[in-house]
Amino acid sequence: MDRPFHPGEIAVQARLGVAERMHEVGTRVVRERMPEQHQRFFEQLPFMLAGSVDAGGRPWATVLVGKPGFVQAPDDAHLVFDTVPIAGDPAAAGLTVGAPLGLLGIELHTRRRNRVNGELLVAGPEGLRLQVRQSVGNCPQYIQGREYTWVRDAGDTRPRAVERIAQLDGDAAWLIAAADTLFVATHASAAGADVSHRGGPAGFVVQQDGHTLLVPDYSGNRMFMTLGNLQVDGRAGLLFIDFERGDLLTLTGRAEIVWSGPEVDALHGAERAWRFRLDEGRWLRDALPLRWNFRDWAPQNARLLTRSAPPAAPAAGASTAR
Repeated sequence: MDRPFHPGEIAVQARLGVAERMHEVGTRVVRERMPEQHQRFFEQLPFMLAGSVDAGGRPWATVLVGKPGFVQAPDDAHLVFDTVPIAGDPAAAGLTVGAPLGLLGIELHTRRRNRVNGELLVAGPEGLRLQVRQSVGNCPQYIQGREYTWVRDAGDTRPRAVERIAQLDGDAAWLIAAADTLFVATHASAAGADVSHRGGPAGFVVQQDGHTLLVPDYSGNRMFMTLGNLQVDGRAGLLFIDFERGDLLTLTGRAEIVWSGPEVDALHGAERAWRFRLDEGRWLRDALPLRWNFRDWAPQNARLLTRSAPPAAPAAGASTAR
């Protein structure tokens, strides 16, 4: 692509002194169509992350699930999904014809990941069809190794409970404190919707109060797609997955970049951070028919593993205050 980055991404790259270099890299790795290896990669996945935008312009991150083969790439410009959104998931409001959609294919056991963004041509009971606008390969950094298993039929994504939350306490505070992985959806009118992975040691996301999280930004690929979107539209959707129980904690709110200062200095290994303030959230309990067993830490975490162990999970069937 001659212009691989939008103005927000370029502004962040320029601030950090990498704009010229990233333009050179971007013209080679940011594509308008999917390479063959990305097409085949997506087709063998049991799930993909998605970032949508509701009618109010709020991003939400979610998971699309199915038996391997539920995603098909009939050519290098389209993806077809034989699945429907999780019932009660607020991200479903943004899955409409003509809407932007960001997708991330990620394989936790191999640490492979590739990104694709585009526009929905079909959205309904028959599934989804995406017109690809941008395809980007991503590096394997900060992805924790996990092996997955099925616990029920792939089509059974009906949550056992859907709960609205207005603050981050109880189970939500515990899951955030224990998390080593999150997914973030953002949006910019110049580029559409996007969803990205963030990883670190357990507890790498700092909860500052009942509505506010501080997320470290570690050294990465320097494209700054998430931060570039936040530069022009300071809204974000966060998704935390309870890999052992199949629960989803999905949040939407405002985000701002914290370029430097004492808060960043206190985040071991971070180059900067971003602060997220909750507007609204949902618990989708036991929504996923998949479970993951932790295998090993991402190699990049070795220099970051300075925190104490995360709090133990509540006993099965138990509940903290919500």
